[in-house]
Amino acid sequence: MNRAFGRLVSLVPILFGVVLLVFLAVRAVPGDPAQIMLGERATPETLAQLRHELGLDRPVPVQFASYVGQLARGDLGRSIQSGEAVATEIAHRAGATIELSVTALAIALVVGIPLGCLAAVKRNGWVDVTASGVSLVGVSMPIFWLGLLLMLLFAATWRVLPLSGRLDLALDVAPVTGLLTVDTLLQGQREAFVDALRHLVLPACTLATVPLATLVRMTRAAMLEVLGSEHVRAARAKGVPEVLVVLRHALSNAWIPIVTVAGLQLGTLLSGAVLTETLFSWPGVGTLAVGAVFARDFPLLQGCVLVFALTFVAVNWGVDWLYGRLDPRLRSREEA
Repeated sequence: MNRAFGRLVSLVPILFGVVLLVFLAVRAVPGDPAQIMLGERATPETLAQLRHELGLDRPVPVQFASYVGQLARGDLGRSIQSGEAVATEIAHRAGATIELSVTALAIALVVGIPLGCLAAVKRNGWVDVTASGVSLVGVSMPIFWLGLLLMLLFAATWRVLPLSGRLDLALDVAPVTGLLTVDTLLQGQREAFVDALRHLVLPACTLATVPLATLVRMTRAAMLEVLGSEHVRAARAKGVPEVLVVLRHALSNAWIPIVTVAGLQLGTLLSGAVLTETLFSWPGVGTLAVGAVFARDFPLLQGCVLVFALTFVAVNWGVDWLYGRLDPRLRSREEA
């Protein structure tokens, strides 16, 4: 308990550093938001008035102090472009990003962990060679290139999957949770559920490539280390079936590094799906951040990047907490 509280306290300077870096990085983006909003024909007087209303004419330290004060009250500010609360705009898009990222991670886990286990058990065999090749291609291949290739094959050439978006324009689903596949099931719209799944396939498979390749490599390495340990050799000497040796004695002791990688990949997916969302016109937080960059919408861009950073920090803290549930030795240290 004391260790968990200490980890929470240690997050405070990290979060402050994240806020500071986000604030400075956003203001390093070239362009004048007032000029973009008013257009090229705006007069110097109207530009000066709008900058004053937006607080852009104040010194940067004063702007940062005001921003930190807003964050302390739970206020992310208002979008310069739309005038809506930043938290509201992000909340409207968060469901799409969560749905895409969780689906991509599920694909990576379902395929990556079994493939990594098989590669370790069948070391130097054709399964191991195939798994190594898949992981190498997955890590090396750019996401945008793979996405374009999948779009060309499955959407443009074979026309078995939709090209972009989350749902066909002819279908209408009332938002409940923000997760379209869940909302369609809750409302009993079978046709919309199938269509939402079809729209989800290409972007989720594209986004799952890197975490899948990483999980294959990490699972294989962790399993090879455990399979050579004494308790596994003892289980085999006792005549325990190979399936039980792999699942009960080996995989159960290799979870720590696998969970570490899976947690890091989830944080990366939630905060780094910008390319995939932009490529497939997926209306998530990533595309919202890209639009904020082009519009020089400081508050909206700050809010998006801050949410990305906080999500990554929160996921890493959750993974650290999960260690104690998986390894009793770590749990006893926390309780001490």
